[in-house]
Amino acid sequence: MFIQTEATPNPQTLKFLPGRDVLPEQPKDFRDEEAAKASPLASALFTIDGVTGVFFGADFIAVTKDDSDWAHLKPAILGSIMEHFMSNQPLLSDGETASQNSQAEEFFEEDDKEMVEVIKELLDTRVRPAVAMDGGDIIFKGFKQGTVYLHMQGACSGCPSSTATLKNGIENLLRHFVPGVEDVQQI
Repeated sequence: MFIQTEATPNPQTLKFLPGRDVLPEQPKDFRDEEAAKASPLASALFTIDGVTGVFFGADFIAVTKDDSDWAHLKPAILGSIMEHFMSNQPLLSDGETASQNSQAEEFFEEDDKEMVEVIKELLDTRVRPAVAMDGGDIIFKGFKQGTVYLHMQGACSGCPSSTATLKNGIENLLRHFVPGVEDVQQI
């Protein structure tokens, strides 16, 4: 098994590509050891000193570290990923699902439903694929009084360029295509 690595715009996050599907249905973000218990692989990665976050994308695993050196972490991370996939263990524990962003967590006025559908379509077709290439994901959370609220995951969470991505990229795109969008905020 050959696992490629790619840098991300976030210097604290590295993208690992195992050459197979990881979680094609819906990305999943683990920000602590407690959350990682939902996945044997995420749990194994969190046992490595210095790992502070794990994100499963469609065909990649993004690992975020503290101030530790990648030269020391990378071999252990590669070993854990390889061991997991070679053992044919499930990615998620029994009873766990990939879905994190249920419709119940979203907020918007019923009158804005049509506009929200357009916003979500733009995010799914134009924004999320580009952000996934950088090892992250962006989830729609809500819309209120002209402001779109988004949640950033994986390499995007805590990335120095995430504010620029939100303001210069996503906000400009949504304002151009969706009259009524005035602002984009991260939550």
